[in-house]
Amino acid sequence: MRILDGKKLAEKILEKIQREIKKSRLKLRLAVIQIEENKVSEIFIKQKQKACQKVGIDFILYKFKKTISLNKLKGEIKNIVTNPRNSGIIIQLPLPKNIRPEEIASLILSKKDVDVLSAESLGKFYQGTLPILPPIVCAVSHLLKEYKINIKGKNVVLIGSGRLVGQPLSLWILREKGTLTIINEFTKNISSFTKKADVVISGVGKPNLIHGKMVKKGVVIIDCGTSSQRGKLLGDVDFKSVSKKANSITPVPGGVGPLTVACLIENLVKLNT
Repeated sequence: MRILDGKKLAEKILEKIQREIKKSRLKLRLAVIQIEENKVSEIFIKQKQKACQKVGIDFILYKFKKTISLNKLKGEIKNIVTNPRNSGIIIQLPLPKNIRPEEIASLILSKKDVDVLSAESLGKFYQGTLPILPPIVCAVSHLLKEYKINIKGKNVVLIGSGRLVGQPLSLWILREKGTLTIINEFTKNISSFTKKADVVISGVGKPNLIHGKMVKKGVVIIDCGTSSQRGKLLGDVDFKSVSKKANSITPVPGGVGPLTVACLIENLVKLNT
């Protein structure tokens, strides 16, 4: 059983970015917009700030109360977007239930949309004309390439169909010629699908959703799920039971998470060079 070490790979990517920034003398700033406090979000915001500091990129966090009116929030975001000092902008999800992510994300210009969440950026991604990849797609792609895992012709089960993980990954898997099955909250008897999977990718945010009895021997597990319990970051996979059957598996923490952050920083540099 192999541990797919996303943390180690992320460090390699960030070191390469650091050298590129020094060589090109780039002056960049990442702006993160947070509207509702969330324990998992706080962890990822700190990771992004730390990654920026490591490579020599300025970081700024704009925090707004969840009681802010939609019109005022839009005005504030437009000011942040048009500020020339902000090279890349992120809307930290999740948002309060009364705010649609699509409405807010589409205020970000494509040239500053490092998370690939705006309608313009997503449209270019779907058409194959975007110069960057959504961070989760970039992370999974880097991971599979590093460990020489080919999904072409493989039975890939993707658990979750959300806008951050499931939707962009589904398109990418199809482009890579994987045989794709998507599981959502209405799918019955998940095990009947996961037991046949060569590769299981999960991004739901529900601890221990997948356990050893649900997968076959030799499976590749990519755990993109994140949730927090008693201050501890957890994935969707019961690592102890699943790792006994897996050929390769990502840990949480230390797997897809830090790699996604590194890819986001990589996107910021690509959009500004």
